[in-house]
Amino acid sequence: MNKGKYYLTTAIAYTSGKPHIGNTYEIVLADSIVRFKKLNGYDVYFQTGTDEHGQKIQLKAEEVGKTPQEFVDEIASEIKRIWDLMNTSYDKFVRTTDPEHVKIVQKIFKKLYDQGDIYKGYYEGWYCTPDEAFFTDSQLVDGKCPDCGREVHMAREDAYFFKMSNYADKLMKHIEENPKFIQPESRKNEMVNNFIKPGLQDLCVSRTSFDWGVPVTFDEGHVVYVWIDALSNYITFLGYDPEGCNHGELYKKYWPADVHLIGKDILRFHTIYWPILLMALGEELPKQVFGHPWLLIGEGKMSKSKGNVIYADDLVDLFGVDAIRYFVLHEMPFASDGTMTYDLVIERINSDLANILGNLVNRTITMTNKYFEGEILAPTAYEPIDDELIKLALETPLKVEKKMEELRVSDSIDEIFTLLRRSNKYIDETQPWVLGKDESKKERLGTVLYNLLESIRIAAVLLEPFLPETAEKILKQLNTDKRDWESLLKFNGMVPGQKVGTPEILFARIDAAKKIEEINKINEAKAPKEPVKTEEAKLETIAKTEKEAENDEGYITIDDFAKLDMRVAEILKVEKHPNADKLLVFQLKIGEEIRQVVSGIAKWYKPEDLVGKKVVMVYNLKPVTLRGVESNGMILSAEKGKKLSVVSTLGDIPSGATIS
Repeated sequence: MNKGKYYLTTAIAYTSGKPHIGNTYEIVLADSIVRFKKLNGYDVYFQTGTDEHGQKIQLKAEEVGKTPQEFVDEIASEIKRIWDLMNTSYDKFVRTTDPEHVKIVQKIFKKLYDQGDIYKGYYEGWYCTPDEAFFTDSQLVDGKCPDCGREVHMAREDAYFFKMSNYADKLMKHIEENPKFIQPESRKNEMVNNFIKPGLQDLCVSRTSFDWGVPVTFDEGHVVYVWIDALSNYITFLGYDPEGCNHGELYKKYWPADVHLIGKDILRFHTIYWPILLMALGEELPKQVFGHPWLLIGEGKMSKSKGNVIYADDLVDLFGVDAIRYFVLHEMPFASDGTMTYDLVIERINSDLANILGNLVNRTITMTNKYFEGEILAPTAYEPIDDELIKLALETPLKVEKKMEELRVSDSIDEIFTLLRRSNKYIDETQPWVLGKDESKKERLGTVLYNLLESIRIAAVLLEPFLPETAEKILKQLNTDKRDWESLLKFNGMVPGQKVGTPEILFARIDAAKKIEEINKINEAKAPKEPVKTEEAKLETIAKTEKEAENDEGYITIDDFAKLDMRVAEILKVEKHPNADKLLVFQLKIGEEIRQVVSGIAKWYKPEDLVGKKVVMVYNLKPVTLRGVESNGMILSAEKGKKLSVVSTLGDIPSGATIS
């Protein structure tokens, strides 16, 4: 069975440091998709790797007294180690310092320059070194980088620019004609409304302020900027030829990509810059760009500066590879951010992996060994109670297939666990331990166990993309080689007369209190030791605390108020929340920006009565997800008794105006 080619890529990891579990989630998600596609009959090519150029890396290398190449060699090796630790089945691990990649990038840059898509100019603006990006005054948030919140500085440098506007209409047409090009749907709306429709600015594609990058061949001192260097990896390592006459076999076979799997924070680069670059080169566009959500720790995005970073290898040491794969794949919703805590991990292991899955397999294998010395009996004593389990077992592969076509990995796992739960219920319904006491029920007992073994086999084969080590253990205990997709379409994979293997514990239940205590001790040992405070320092701390206490009587300081960024916003569109009757979903215009905000005022306002109004909003409120819909800000309102009114403004105040 060959359903054709399937080429999937992840974003290439930036080699500025060790990847945390949020970064690692992407490679695990990608791996689960390609493993399923292989099972489902596709010829798969899976590419991942590292992005190794840029000013940030050059500075970090200097800090530790290494050359940039030495620095990225170490980090790339660490990233690859983590990817391998998580049992990911990539076909190619790329590195942008690869000489062949460098040569092709140089040719791409020259081709775009020769045909007039790239021109020389200069760039001036606020520059964020960690993000390697320029920003205008209006784009800054509280005078800082809008992406990372760090300090920026004014900079000017000669640079080459790509004429993005030349391809804006063509890109918009492609998006309209290919509704699945940007997924999920909310991400597409964000790109179209916030970036394409307001108008695309020319893109800076070279730098002179650092030299750790791909040199521009025809202008000494310029290096090719990340947008062309890093993004091009999806074709350069397939053997793309800029001249178009000698493409490699991999490029001929697998391009265009079926899916670029990336984090939602780099969606703009992959859905605007990259497609336009391909259009300029005359190449086909990827079929789909999927912007997955973030994995949050507690309530916040992982950040070294926040001190809430958790690494995959530490989690594996605590819980095992498949337990962590299960958690990140199952707990991440399709379009909204997921949350990880140690308590949640332990809860899922105990409830899902140990109880539902592990207990089912162990009981069934143990009973087969106990009652029939491990031999599988033919299902000859059918009863109507068997129908529901058999029907569900045969439906599950098709349900999983449908979910995976939409990249709904969490939902796919839910379908498999629905079968596992039904199998556990079937044990309670049929009571094999009672049947085992009656010699006349031996044939019926054999049928019950066959139905359980076959249901477990189907579930195990389907689990392989998500929990490869666990699936292999289960199939070994079943002693079956029926592991392909075709074997899932009939309820006859277990062979009567053969024997099952020895039962083994798949997942042991975790004592939550003891494990949390263990984790706390580990984290305490790793935490940097605070310097011993002098008596003078202690007194300063006490004085500061007392001063803060004096102010903590319901008052705020001017510094507290200054943190709030309140702006005038015009309501462009209002819709009822799809999952909550009390909530409305707003599309707000703030200057040239379009934002989505969810507000709980449906009780007091009809959507049609709000369109066109100007309201006051908190602009710099941390984004949250409310019942599955992202909200980026808050509309101010006043409530008295049973009446509520939004805080409105005079009509002549333009949207985007700052409230002070």
